[in-house]
Amino acid sequence: KTLFWTAPPIPTLQISLLELGRTGAFAVGGVLLTTVLDTVFVSAHEFCIEKNIEWIALSFVRKSGDILELKEILKKNKSKSRVIAKIEKPEAIKNLNNILKVSDAIMVARGDLGVEIPTQKVPVLQKKIVRAARRNAKPVIIATQVMESMIDNLAPTRAETNDAANAVFDGADALMLSGETSVGKFPTRVVRTISKIILDVEASDERKSFNKFLPLKSNERYISDSICYQASEIANQVGAKAILAFTASGYNAQKISSNRPNAYICVFTHNRQLLNTLSLMWGVLGFYYNNFDSTDNTIEETQAILKDSKIINRGDFVINIASMPIKEKGMTNMLKLGKIS
Repeated sequence: KTLFWTAPPIPTLQISLLELGRTGAFAVGGVLLTTVLDTVFVSAHEFCIEKNIEWIALSFVRKSGDILELKEILKKNKSKSRVIAKIEKPEAIKNLNNILKVSDAIMVARGDLGVEIPTQKVPVLQKKIVRAARRNAKPVIIATQVMESMIDNLAPTRAETNDAANAVFDGADALMLSGETSVGKFPTRVVRTISKIILDVEASDERKSFNKFLPLKSNERYISDSICYQASEIANQVGAKAILAFTASGYNAQKISSNRPNAYICVFTHNRQLLNTLSLMWGVLGFYYNNFDSTDNTIEETQAILKDSKIINRGDFVINIASMPIKEKGMTNMLKLGKIS
């Protein structure tokens, strides 16, 4: 298990993740014709299914077909694990848009990426990948050597602190610690340290400006996408404390999160397995709820849950989005702005 520290306003859950793939073979400027899914995966997919791993990170992805191959195996085994494409090959950069379409999330694996691509190009590629992931409403993780010196030292270097902060400024959903916590001397200290950096940057006014990606009319879920986008815009305009959404698949959570609103994203679902999965998404807080009786009653009860949790208080503005009629659990087609009494 690898612990991810997401960048929401308040702490979220721990999620489990397994990385699959073969040992890397590198050819700077060249192409290696090898398969991504080898015997490592064959022996590991049963473990993923047995342990209900929420996220599987696939190494050395080159094309969308690599992701689809893994998803087909998971589907045959009735696994609901989601797939993260690790971007660490030059071919993956060329095929990024197609990989994004079929992946559930993206990881910028800077270590191996910096071996096959000139090191000075990695920072710009990181920003481009993060922006592309947000445009496609896919969570994006920044990994490798984030706090590398803390494997042996009690504090990070100033450069590492700035690197972690800049990843948050770029719009990353999560920063991943690897050797720092797996073989490092101070695993708990490094987690506390990077958490302080993330929270400090998140609280800064400098973080509150992100590129906006308008919904595409050609998308079959244009109405839902537009409501999620406008919920984020209105939340910023009125200073809403929270956006309340209902989902069975996590789609609304991903769309709202990609807009990076300055409000809690509180997602209610009857799908218990989804709750932990949502923890990877920026700013998302998951709640179990299964009483979709009527729209008014659902809004009233979910707001009461947030009041009891001290997330919202009297006088706060909140935004509710839902599908009507709510019992049918269809696509989102309703937005309501309210004030907590």
